[in-house]
Amino acid sequence: MKPQNPKLRRFTSLLCIAVVICIASIIIAKGQDTRTRRTENQTPPEPQNLDIIKVDSNLVRVPVIVSDREGRYVPNLTVEKFKLFDNSAEQKITYFDAAAEPLNIGLLLDTSRSTEGSLDDIRKAAKNFIRELRPQDRAMIVSFDYAVHMLCELTNDRKVLENAIQEAKVGKYFGTLLNDAVAEVANKAFKQITGRKAIILLSDGQDAGSIVLTDELLSEQSESDTMVYSIYYASDFRPFGNGDRDFPRRRGIFRGRGRIFNLADPQRPGPRDQRRNGSRVDGAEFLQELAEITAGRFYQSNKEDLKKTFGLITEELRYQYRLGFYPGEIHKDGSMHQLRVKVDIPNVAVRARQQYRAQ
Repeated sequence: MKPQNPKLRRFTSLLCIAVVICIASIIIAKGQDTRTRRTENQTPPEPQNLDIIKVDSNLVRVPVIVSDREGRYVPNLTVEKFKLFDNSAEQKITYFDAAAEPLNIGLLLDTSRSTEGSLDDIRKAAKNFIRELRPQDRAMIVSFDYAVHMLCELTNDRKVLENAIQEAKVGKYFGTLLNDAVAEVANKAFKQITGRKAIILLSDGQDAGSIVLTDELLSEQSESDTMVYSIYYASDFRPFGNGDRDFPRRRGIFRGRGRIFNLADPQRPGPRDQRRNGSRVDGAEFLQELAEITAGRFYQSNKEDLKKTFGLITEELRYQYRLGFYPGEIHKDGSMHQLRVKVDIPNVAVRARQQYRAQ
């Protein structure tokens, strides 16, 4: 056999290498094009939620105020100092807050005709109270007369709050929907708020026209974890005639200041005088009972003392403790459970939420 020419052999080798490189390039290019088309047509993955918080509605929260026999608040207590009982059975405290959380305040202003001569002083004192809150604290402003007016929802914007207070004006018609206002804020606006919360209620305590009856309200609020601080101021104003006839029925036609709450329910009776056992409720007595069953405090004040009264409330809220526990295996039969809090230090007085319903 005749030996192959070295030059021809080298040329053949180079040609084979070139062909291999060309084929490889085509394959790689096609692969890249396929991946590009797949990427362009593919739906981007959903972002993962890495901050999932489990909320357990079974947690029973118990606001607590601890003071000594002279009425001075006791600060800096640790969870080990508290014992919490559910129907006399001691519970493990699984939630504890010692005044670290922001405050959530519902400021409820009676703007019925009885406040006509005092409203300027009430507005001034309310603005001073707002200025005493910390930057992280929030408040909402609600007025009530013949309707319930949401003047400002929860916010820490002081300017917005002061403007809302200034918008509070005496109602055009007779009527004082005190019960409806408290129920609306406690049972709806504050229902989903888990931090420290309180209602500050300024009124003479006389309801006229609410859907929520007085006994209903007291029963509901005895189960609430919203403390009520009621400030009673007496009024010499008395509407002429029958109070139940002097204010208009709410049919959704009124356009009050801010958003008007509508508590109307076709299954429930309309507005009526608030009566307990056939007699009209005493305003001061009712406000005191409302405060006591919610672990709040009752103040009897005149308009000159309002600034001082607001200051006392602000101070107390700074010293509020909040405990919480999981009831465990209980029968959710709607039964009422009694709560009791003990503090393991001598000579102290304890105010706390008194009960909750198993449901």
